[in-house]
Amino acid sequence: MTMSAGKYNIKAVSKKLGIQPGTLRAWERRYNIISPIRNEAGHRLYSEEHMSILKWLVQKTEQGFTISQAVELLENGNDSTDTDSMGIDMERDRAHILADEILEALLAFDENKAQDLLNQAFSVFSIDKVVHDILAQLLVRVGDLWENEKITIAHEHFTSAFLRSRIGMIFHTLPVDGYLPKVMAVCSTGEYHELGLLIFTLYLRRKGFEVIYLGASIPEDDIETVVEDTDPKILFLSCTLMANLPRCLHLVDRLDQRFTDLTIGIGGAAIGHLRGEKRQAYDSFFVGNSKDEWDVWIKDKIQKLTT
Repeated sequence: MTMSAGKYNIKAVSKKLGIQPGTLRAWERRYNIISPIRNEAGHRLYSEEHMSILKWLVQKTEQGFTISQAVELLENGNDSTDTDSMGIDMERDRAHILADEILEALLAFDENKAQDLLNQAFSVFSIDKVVHDILAQLLVRVGDLWENEKITIAHEHFTSAFLRSRIGMIFHTLPVDGYLPKVMAVCSTGEYHELGLLIFTLYLRRKGFEVIYLGASIPEDDIETVVEDTDPKILFLSCTLMANLPRCLHLVDRLDQRFTDLTIGIGGAAIGHLRGEKRQAYDSFFVGNSKDEWDVWIKDKIQKLTT
């Protein structure tokens, strides 16, 4: 399992970095900069990532910054005294550490700690960064762990339920832009992994789209009925399992033929495996796997719908 492991006790950290244990505890308590792992005896254990952050903060204080100023630089990912991308690198490291710690808490079924850590992430980073750099990455990692039989179905279900709940909370607080076309999002028939689609739907809501989110386990006939009743301008289909891909593509063809004014987008892990002539045939439907690709696809389709 790929996860940050506690390696150094507080005495070792103090010796390596040249700061007193009491100072370390004060920094953690006042600024919530890191959350050391605790061993069975309750003693702090620091990972390599923790050490990198602490070393960077020490360097800042040695350059004349106060610790509060150094922490602010770290949280904002902005360091005007350094060259290259030190600030960005530190921000990325901290997001990675928080993702590791949230995953560790969830796999230990510690919901309270996971909630606290995720609240910390939202207090430090933007919603977009938390969603794409932490929550979306957690989905991928949990999926990989489950597929490689490194965690149980119980772990996967608990983690998925937690993430679904938090994403849903964000979803319902976002405003809708009435000038944008209405869209619908649904998993292809036979799919039960909906969190990737939920991440994408949250991306759409952040853009201001009104989204009819149907989720998983919706029969094909019901999907057609909802399209007919609600008249969305764009329909997004998600397919993650290769076994469901032929049926998903058949549904795309079926909907494309029946609803000639409907723009269809498809995504998910299985779609990414299309190759050759098959990929070319459905290339215009393929939304992509990254936020940048989503931006390009959405911009292109909106231009065509409004011209």
